[in-house]
Amino acid sequence: MNTPSKQPVASPFSIPNIRLFIAFRVLFNSRFYYPVFTILFLDFGLTVAQFSILNAVWAATIVLAEVPSGALADIIGRKRLLVFATLTMIVEIGIICFVPKTDPSMVFMVFLLNRILSGLAEAAASGADEAIAYDSLAAEGNPAQWGRVLEVLMRFQSLGFIIAMGIGAAVYDPVLLEKLGRFFELTLSFPQETTMRFPLYLTFILAFFAFFTTLKMTEPATEALPGFKPKQVRQAFGLTIKAGLWIYKTPFVLSVILFGMLFDGIIRMVITLSSQYYRMIQLPESVFGIIGALVAMLGLVIPKMAKKITENCPPTYALWLTVFLTGTGLGTMNFFWPYAGLLPALVTFSAMYFTGFFVSYYVNQVTPSDQRATVLSFKGLAYNISYGVLGVAYALLLKIKKQGILSDDVENMVFVDTFFWFPITFITGFLVLLAAYHLWLKKPST
Repeated sequence: MNTPSKQPVASPFSIPNIRLFIAFRVLFNSRFYYPVFTILFLDFGLTVAQFSILNAVWAATIVLAEVPSGALADIIGRKRLLVFATLTMIVEIGIICFVPKTDPSMVFMVFLLNRILSGLAEAAASGADEAIAYDSLAAEGNPAQWGRVLEVLMRFQSLGFIIAMGIGAAVYDPVLLEKLGRFFELTLSFPQETTMRFPLYLTFILAFFAFFTTLKMTEPATEALPGFKPKQVRQAFGLTIKAGLWIYKTPFVLSVILFGMLFDGIIRMVITLSSQYYRMIQLPESVFGIIGALVAMLGLVIPKMAKKITENCPPTYALWLTVFLTGTGLGTMNFFWPYAGLLPALVTFSAMYFTGFFVSYYVNQVTPSDQRATVLSFKGLAYNISYGVLGVAYALLLKIKKQGILSDDVENMVFVDTFFWFPITFITGFLVLLAAYHLWLKKPST
Protein backbone atom coordinates (compact mmCIF):
# COMPACT_ATOMS: atom_id res chain seq x y z
CA MET A 1 0.00 0.00 0.00
CA ASN A 2 1.36 3.39 -0.95
CA THR A 3 1.78 5.89 1.84
CA PRO A 4 1.05 9.51 1.03
CA SER A 5 4.13 11.64 0.53
CA LYS A 6 4.95 14.03 3.31
CA GLN A 7 4.12 17.64 2.57
CA PRO A 8 7.19 19.93 2.58
CA VAL A 9 7.25 22.29 5.54
CA ALA A 10 6.92 26.02 4.94
CA SER A 11 10.01 27.06 6.91
CA PRO A 12 13.29 25.12 6.98
CA PHE A 13 13.68 26.07 10.65
CA SER A 14 10.63 24.02 11.61
CA ILE A 15 12.73 20.93 10.78
CA PRO A 16 14.40 19.74 14.03
CA ASN A 17 17.66 18.70 12.34
CA ILE A 18 18.10 22.17 10.84
CA ARG A 19 17.77 23.82 14.25
CA LEU A 20 20.08 21.25 15.81
CA PHE A 21 22.61 21.69 12.99
CA ILE A 22 22.81 25.43 13.67
CA ALA A 23 23.10 24.85 17.42
CA PHE A 24 25.83 22.24 16.88
CA ARG A 25 27.90 24.53 14.64
CA VAL A 26 27.71 27.38 17.16
CA LEU A 27 28.53 25.19 20.18
CA PHE A 28 31.29 23.25 18.43
CA ASN A 29 33.08 26.29 16.98
CA SER A 30 32.57 29.09 19.54
CA ARG A 31 35.61 28.27 21.64
CA PHE A 32 36.39 30.74 24.39
CA TYR A 33 40.15 30.19 24.17
CA TYR A 34 40.44 31.35 20.54
CA PRO A 35 41.30 35.01 21.35
CA VAL A 36 44.18 33.83 23.59
CA PHE A 37 45.05 30.69 21.64
CA THR A 38 48.80 31.23 21.20
CA ILE A 39 49.56 32.75 24.61
CA LEU A 40 47.48 30.03 26.31
CA PHE A 41 49.85 27.36 24.99
CA LEU A 42 52.89 29.43 25.98
CA ASP A 43 51.53 30.10 29.49
CA PHE A 44 51.34 26.34 30.01
CA GLY A 45 55.12 26.32 29.56
CA LEU A 46 55.34 25.30 25.90
CA THR A 47 57.86 26.93 23.58
CA VAL A 48 57.09 28.60 20.25
CA ALA A 49 58.76 25.68 18.46
CA GLN A 50 56.57 23.19 20.32
CA PHE A 51 53.51 25.28 19.50
CA SER A 52 54.42 25.07 15.79
CA ILE A 53 54.91 21.30 16.00
CA LEU A 54 51.53 20.86 17.71
CA ASN A 55 49.71 22.85 15.02
CA ALA A 56 51.45 20.83 12.31
CA VAL A 57 50.25 17.62 13.98
CA TRP A 58 46.71 19.04 14.15
CA ALA A 59 46.67 19.88 10.43
CA ALA A 60 48.17 16.50 9.47
CA THR A 61 45.53 14.67 11.53
CA ILE A 62 42.73 16.49 9.72
CA VAL A 63 44.26 15.79 6.31
CA LEU A 64 44.59 12.06 7.06
CA ALA A 65 41.14 11.65 8.64
CA GLU A 66 39.02 14.11 6.64
CA VAL A 67 37.86 12.03 3.69
CA PRO A 68 37.66 8.58 5.38
CA SER A 69 35.49 10.09 8.11
CA GLY A 70 33.17 11.59 5.51
CA ALA A 71 32.83 8.25 3.78
CA LEU A 72 32.09 6.55 7.10
CA ALA A 73 29.41 9.17 7.75
CA ASP A 74 27.73 8.28 4.45
CA ILE A 75 27.79 4.56 5.37
CA ILE A 76 27.21 4.24 9.13
CA GLY A 77 25.29 7.48 9.60
CA ARG A 78 26.06 11.17 9.96
CA LYS A 79 24.65 11.31 13.49
CA ARG A 80 27.10 8.68 14.74
CA LEU A 81 30.05 10.67 13.39
CA LEU A 82 28.76 13.87 15.00
CA VAL A 83 28.27 12.15 18.36
CA PHE A 84 31.84 10.84 18.06
CA ALA A 85 33.08 14.36 17.22
CA THR A 86 31.49 15.89 20.32
CA LEU A 87 32.67 13.10 22.61
CA THR A 88 36.17 13.63 21.25
CA MET A 89 35.82 17.36 21.87
CA ILE A 90 34.90 16.68 25.51
CA VAL A 91 38.05 14.57 25.96
CA GLU A 92 40.40 16.92 24.10
CA ILE A 93 39.32 19.96 26.10
CA GLY A 94 39.04 18.04 29.37
CA ILE A 95 42.62 16.78 29.37
CA ILE A 96 44.11 20.26 29.04
CA CYS A 97 41.64 21.78 31.50
CA PHE A 98 43.08 19.76 34.33
CA VAL A 99 46.67 18.95 33.30
CA PRO A 100 49.16 20.12 35.96
CA LYS A 101 52.02 22.38 34.88
CA THR A 102 54.64 20.69 37.06
CA ASP A 103 56.17 18.45 34.37
CA PRO A 104 56.91 20.20 31.01
CA SER A 105 57.34 16.87 29.20
CA MET A 106 53.94 15.65 30.37
CA VAL A 107 52.35 18.99 29.42
CA PHE A 108 53.71 18.64 25.88
CA MET A 109 52.46 15.05 25.56
CA VAL A 110 49.00 16.03 26.83
CA PHE A 111 48.81 18.91 24.36
CA LEU A 112 50.03 16.59 21.60
CA LEU A 113 47.14 14.24 22.39
CA ASN A 114 44.85 17.27 22.49
CA ARG A 115 45.89 18.31 18.97
CA ILE A 116 45.39 14.78 17.59
CA LEU A 117 41.95 14.46 19.17
CA SER A 118 41.02 17.98 18.03
CA GLY A 119 41.97 17.09 14.46
CA LEU A 120 39.90 13.89 14.63
CA ALA A 121 36.91 15.81 15.98
CA GLU A 122 37.18 18.43 13.24
CA ALA A 123 37.46 15.75 10.56
CA ALA A 124 34.52 13.75 11.92
CA ALA A 125 32.26 16.82 12.07
CA SER A 126 33.34 18.22 8.71
CA GLY A 127 30.85 17.26 6.02
CA ALA A 128 28.67 15.09 8.26
CA ASP A 129 26.91 18.06 9.86
CA GLU A 130 26.11 19.76 6.54
CA ALA A 131 25.07 16.46 5.01
CA ILE A 132 22.57 15.58 7.75
CA ALA A 133 21.09 19.09 7.60
CA TYR A 134 20.83 19.30 3.81
CA ASP A 135 19.36 15.82 3.46
CA SER A 136 16.81 16.63 6.17
CA LEU A 137 15.85 19.74 4.23
CA ALA A 138 15.54 17.70 1.04
CA ALA A 139 13.40 15.07 2.78
CA GLU A 140 11.09 17.37 4.76
CA GLY A 141 11.28 20.74 3.03
CA ASN A 142 12.65 22.50 -0.04
CA PRO A 143 16.40 22.22 -0.86
CA ALA A 144 16.17 25.60 -2.58
CA GLN A 145 15.96 27.10 0.93
CA TRP A 146 19.50 25.95 1.79
CA GLY A 147 20.76 29.47 1.14
CA ARG A 148 18.39 30.77 3.81
CA VAL A 149 19.70 28.15 6.26
CA LEU A 150 23.29 29.20 5.55
CA GLU A 151 22.36 32.85 6.05
CA VAL A 152 20.91 32.22 9.50
CA LEU A 153 23.71 29.80 10.41
CA MET A 154 26.43 32.33 9.63
CA ARG A 155 24.64 34.99 11.67
CA PHE A 156 24.38 32.76 14.73
CA GLN A 157 28.00 31.65 14.31
CA SER A 158 29.09 35.27 14.19
CA LEU A 159 27.14 36.05 17.35
CA GLY A 160 28.68 33.03 19.05
CA PHE A 161 32.14 34.09 17.97
CA ILE A 162 31.60 37.66 19.20
CA ILE A 163 30.50 36.39 22.62
CA ALA A 164 33.37 33.88 22.84
CA MET A 165 35.95 36.50 21.80
CA GLY A 166 34.76 39.00 24.39
CA ILE A 167 34.24 36.66 27.33
CA GLY A 168 37.27 34.45 26.58
CA ALA A 169 39.69 37.38 26.53
CA ALA A 170 38.06 38.97 29.60
CA VAL A 171 38.18 35.93 31.90
CA TYR A 172 41.80 35.28 30.90
CA ASP A 173 42.88 38.69 32.25
CA PRO A 174 43.42 38.55 36.06
CA VAL A 175 43.67 42.34 36.34
CA LEU A 176 40.25 42.83 34.74
CA LEU A 177 38.67 40.15 36.94
CA GLU A 178 40.08 41.74 40.09
CA LYS A 179 38.73 45.14 39.00
CA LEU A 180 35.32 43.59 38.47
CA GLY A 181 35.56 41.99 41.89
CA ARG A 182 36.31 45.34 43.53
CA PHE A 183 33.41 46.91 41.65
CA PHE A 184 31.07 44.38 43.24
CA GLU A 185 32.88 44.80 46.57
CA LEU A 186 34.35 41.31 46.48
CA THR A 187 37.89 40.72 47.73
CA LEU A 188 38.88 37.91 45.41
CA SER A 189 42.35 37.12 44.09
CA PHE A 190 42.70 35.86 40.51
CA PRO A 191 46.29 34.74 39.73
CA GLN A 192 47.16 34.10 36.08
CA GLU A 193 47.71 30.46 36.99
CA THR A 194 43.96 30.25 37.66
CA THR A 195 42.47 32.58 35.05
CA MET A 196 44.39 30.94 32.18
CA ARG A 197 42.11 27.91 32.55
CA PHE A 198 38.81 29.83 32.64
CA PRO A 199 38.38 29.93 28.81
CA LEU A 200 39.05 26.18 28.77
CA TYR A 201 36.43 25.50 31.46
CA LEU A 202 33.83 27.48 29.51
CA THR A 203 34.66 25.59 26.30
CA PHE A 204 34.48 22.30 28.25
CA ILE A 205 30.90 23.18 29.23
CA LEU A 206 30.04 24.00 25.61
CA ALA A 207 31.38 20.59 24.57
CA PHE A 208 28.76 18.85 26.71
CA PHE A 209 25.99 21.01 25.23
CA ALA A 210 27.26 20.11 21.75
CA PHE A 211 27.20 16.41 22.70
CA PHE A 212 23.59 16.56 23.91
CA THR A 213 22.67 18.45 20.72
CA THR A 214 23.98 15.65 18.50
CA LEU A 215 22.12 13.04 20.55
CA LYS A 216 18.84 14.76 19.62
CA MET A 217 19.58 14.58 15.87
CA THR A 218 17.93 11.94 13.68
CA GLU A 219 19.04 10.42 10.42
CA PRO A 220 17.08 11.94 7.48
CA ALA A 221 14.24 9.92 5.95
CA THR A 222 16.40 8.48 3.17
CA GLU A 223 17.70 4.91 2.92
CA ALA A 224 18.01 3.11 6.23
CA LEU A 225 21.55 2.83 7.51
CA PRO A 226 22.79 -0.56 8.74
CA GLY A 227 24.58 -1.06 12.02
CA PHE A 228 28.33 -0.76 12.00
CA LYS A 229 30.26 -3.79 10.75
CA PRO A 230 34.01 -4.18 10.09
CA LYS A 231 33.45 -4.58 6.37
CA GLN A 232 31.97 -1.08 6.32
CA VAL A 233 35.47 0.34 6.73
CA ARG A 234 36.29 -1.21 3.35
CA GLN A 235 33.06 0.20 1.97
CA ALA A 236 34.04 3.62 3.29
CA PHE A 237 37.25 3.63 1.29
CA GLY A 238 35.34 2.40 -1.74
CA LEU A 239 32.91 5.29 -1.36
CA THR A 240 35.88 7.64 -1.00
CA ILE A 241 37.21 6.56 -4.38
CA LYS A 242 33.73 6.78 -5.90
CA ALA A 243 33.20 10.31 -4.58
CA GLY A 244 36.66 11.38 -5.73
CA LEU A 245 35.95 10.12 -9.25
CA TRP A 246 32.56 11.85 -9.22
CA ILE A 247 34.19 15.17 -8.32
CA TYR A 248 36.80 14.67 -11.05
CA LYS A 249 34.07 13.95 -13.62
CA THR A 250 31.88 16.87 -12.48
CA PRO A 251 33.69 20.00 -13.73
CA PHE A 252 31.41 22.43 -11.92
CA VAL A 253 31.99 20.90 -8.47
CA LEU A 254 35.71 20.42 -9.11
CA SER A 255 36.01 24.07 -10.17
CA VAL A 256 34.11 25.34 -7.12
CA ILE A 257 36.32 23.31 -4.75
CA LEU A 258 39.56 24.39 -6.47
CA PHE A 259 38.68 28.08 -6.48
CA GLY A 260 37.42 27.85 -2.89
CA MET A 261 40.67 26.09 -1.95
CA LEU A 262 42.68 29.03 -3.30
CA PHE A 263 40.58 31.71 -1.56
CA ASP A 264 40.40 29.85 1.75
CA GLY A 265 44.11 29.00 1.96
CA ILE A 266 45.36 32.51 1.24
CA ILE A 267 42.85 34.35 3.43
CA ARG A 268 43.19 31.92 6.34
CA MET A 269 46.97 32.44 6.30
CA VAL A 270 46.46 36.20 6.50
CA ILE A 271 43.93 35.80 9.31
CA THR A 272 46.45 33.67 11.22
CA LEU A 273 48.97 36.52 10.94
CA SER A 274 46.44 39.29 11.55
CA SER A 275 47.69 40.28 15.01
CA GLN A 276 51.16 40.92 13.57
CA TYR A 277 49.59 42.99 10.77
CA TYR A 278 47.64 45.06 13.31
CA ARG A 279 50.87 45.87 15.12
CA MET A 280 52.44 47.00 11.86
CA ILE A 281 49.60 49.45 11.19
CA GLN A 282 50.10 50.87 14.70
CA LEU A 283 46.92 49.56 16.31
CA PRO A 284 47.23 49.01 20.09
CA GLU A 285 46.95 45.42 21.29
CA SER A 286 44.12 46.40 23.60
CA VAL A 287 41.77 46.71 20.59
CA PHE A 288 42.61 43.34 18.98
CA GLY A 289 39.65 41.64 20.68
CA ILE A 290 37.33 44.42 19.53
CA ILE A 291 38.62 44.01 15.98
CA GLY A 292 37.95 40.26 16.18
CA ALA A 293 34.38 40.96 17.22
CA LEU A 294 34.06 43.50 14.39
CA VAL A 295 35.23 40.90 11.88
CA ALA A 296 32.68 38.44 13.28
CA MET A 297 29.96 41.04 12.79
CA LEU A 298 30.57 40.80 9.06
CA GLY A 299 28.90 37.42 9.34
CA LEU A 300 25.68 39.16 10.35
CA VAL A 301 25.54 41.12 7.09
CA ILE A 302 27.32 39.18 4.36
CA PRO A 303 25.18 35.98 4.33
CA LYS A 304 22.06 37.94 3.32
CA MET A 305 23.99 39.56 0.46
CA ALA A 306 25.47 36.22 -0.60
CA LYS A 307 22.05 34.57 -0.57
CA LYS A 308 20.62 37.20 -2.94
CA ILE A 309 23.59 36.73 -5.27
CA THR A 310 23.18 32.94 -5.45
CA GLU A 311 19.46 33.27 -6.09
CA ASN A 312 19.63 36.02 -8.73
CA CYS A 313 23.04 35.80 -10.40
CA PRO A 314 25.08 33.10 -12.15
CA PRO A 315 28.00 31.45 -10.30
CA THR A 316 30.50 33.44 -12.37
CA TYR A 317 29.24 36.62 -10.73
CA ALA A 318 29.94 35.13 -7.29
CA LEU A 319 33.43 34.14 -8.45
CA TRP A 320 34.38 37.56 -9.78
CA LEU A 321 32.98 39.34 -6.73
CA THR A 322 35.14 37.18 -4.45
CA VAL A 323 38.16 37.71 -6.70
CA PHE A 324 37.68 41.48 -6.57
CA LEU A 325 37.34 41.55 -2.77
CA THR A 326 40.32 39.26 -2.18
CA GLY A 327 42.61 40.95 -4.71
CA THR A 328 41.70 44.47 -3.57
CA GLY A 329 41.98 43.61 0.11
CA LEU A 330 45.33 41.81 -0.12
CA GLY A 331 46.79 44.38 -2.50
CA THR A 332 45.95 47.38 -0.32
CA MET A 333 46.95 45.62 2.92
CA ASN A 334 50.44 45.49 1.43
CA PHE A 335 50.76 49.30 1.91
CA PHE A 336 50.49 48.97 5.73
CA TRP A 337 48.67 52.28 6.13
CA PRO A 338 48.72 53.37 9.80
CA TYR A 339 45.28 52.84 11.35
CA ALA A 340 43.55 53.06 7.93
CA GLY A 341 45.08 49.68 7.08
CA LEU A 342 42.26 48.09 9.05
CA LEU A 343 39.83 48.82 6.20
CA PRO A 344 41.55 46.63 3.55
CA ALA A 345 41.89 43.90 6.18
CA LEU A 346 38.12 43.94 6.69
CA VAL A 347 37.64 43.76 2.90
CA THR A 348 39.89 40.68 2.77
CA PHE A 349 38.16 38.99 5.67
CA SER A 350 34.74 39.66 4.13
CA ALA A 351 35.86 37.59 1.12
CA MET A 352 36.22 34.63 3.51
CA TYR A 353 32.54 34.83 4.44
CA PHE A 354 31.49 35.03 0.80
CA THR A 355 33.72 32.07 -0.07
CA GLY A 356 32.25 29.89 2.69
CA PHE A 357 28.68 30.67 1.65
CA PHE A 358 29.18 30.29 -2.11
CA VAL A 359 31.12 27.01 -1.93
CA SER A 360 28.62 25.37 0.45
CA TYR A 361 25.65 26.54 -1.61
CA TYR A 362 26.93 25.39 -4.99
CA VAL A 363 28.48 22.08 -3.88
CA ASN A 364 25.39 20.97 -1.93
CA GLN A 365 23.15 21.99 -4.81
CA VAL A 366 24.48 19.35 -7.19
CA THR A 367 25.94 16.62 -4.93
CA PRO A 368 24.00 13.31 -4.63
CA SER A 369 22.69 12.60 -1.14
CA ASP A 370 24.39 9.20 -0.79
CA GLN A 371 27.87 10.72 -1.03
CA ARG A 372 27.29 14.26 0.23
CA ALA A 373 29.38 13.94 3.42
CA THR A 374 32.25 12.36 1.46
CA VAL A 375 32.26 15.12 -1.16
CA LEU A 376 32.15 17.80 1.54
CA SER A 377 35.05 16.05 3.26
CA PHE A 378 37.04 16.26 0.00
CA LYS A 379 36.37 19.99 0.13
CA GLY A 380 37.68 20.17 3.70
CA LEU A 381 40.70 18.07 2.74
CA ALA A 382 41.52 20.42 -0.15
CA TYR A 383 41.21 23.44 2.13
CA ASN A 384 43.55 22.02 4.77
CA ILE A 385 46.13 20.92 2.20
CA SER A 386 46.08 24.42 0.72
CA TYR A 387 46.48 26.03 4.14
CA GLY A 388 49.26 23.63 5.14
CA VAL A 389 51.26 24.02 1.92
CA LEU A 390 50.98 27.81 2.02
CA GLY A 391 52.03 27.82 5.68
CA VAL A 392 55.16 25.75 5.02
CA ALA A 393 56.04 27.82 1.95
CA TYR A 394 55.68 31.09 3.86
CA ALA A 395 57.75 29.75 6.77
CA LEU A 396 60.55 28.85 4.34
CA LEU A 397 60.31 32.31 2.76
CA LEU A 398 60.65 33.96 6.17
CA LYS A 399 63.67 31.80 6.99
CA ILE A 400 65.39 32.77 3.74
CA LYS A 401 64.64 36.46 4.23
CA LYS A 402 65.97 36.46 7.81
CA GLN A 403 69.42 35.33 6.70
CA GLY A 404 71.93 38.16 6.87
CA ILE A 405 69.61 40.61 8.63
CA LEU A 406 71.11 41.90 11.88
CA SER A 407 68.43 43.87 13.65
CA ASP A 408 66.44 43.68 16.87
CA ASP A 409 63.35 44.33 14.79
CA VAL A 410 64.02 41.52 12.31
CA GLU A 411 60.60 39.81 12.74
CA ASN A 412 58.68 42.98 11.88
CA MET A 413 60.99 43.90 9.00
CA VAL A 414 60.73 40.46 7.40
CA PHE A 415 56.95 40.39 7.84
CA VAL A 416 56.51 43.69 6.02
CA ASP A 417 59.02 42.78 3.31
CA THR A 418 57.36 39.44 2.53
CA PHE A 419 53.68 40.36 2.74
CA PHE A 420 53.57 41.06 -1.00
CA TRP A 421 53.87 37.28 -1.38
CA PHE A 422 50.17 36.91 -0.51
CA PRO A 423 48.63 39.06 -3.29
CA ILE A 424 51.20 37.75 -5.79
CA THR A 425 50.44 34.13 -4.87
CA PHE A 426 46.71 34.78 -5.06
CA ILE A 427 46.87 36.42 -8.50
CA THR A 428 49.17 33.70 -9.86
CA GLY A 429 47.04 30.89 -8.44
CA PHE A 430 43.85 32.44 -9.77
CA LEU A 431 45.26 32.85 -13.29
CA VAL A 432 46.46 29.23 -13.28
CA LEU A 433 43.04 27.96 -12.16
CA LEU A 434 41.26 30.19 -14.66
CA ALA A 435 43.41 28.84 -17.48
CA ALA A 436 42.84 25.25 -16.30
CA TYR A 437 39.10 25.87 -16.17
CA HIS A 438 38.88 27.18 -19.73
CA LEU A 439 41.31 24.63 -21.19
CA TRP A 440 40.28 21.41 -19.41
CA LEU A 441 37.37 21.79 -17.02
CA LYS A 442 34.81 23.89 -18.85
CA LYS A 443 32.35 21.89 -20.93
CA PRO A 444 30.27 23.44 -23.66
CA SER A 445 26.67 23.86 -22.58
CA THR A 446 24.23 21.50 -24.26
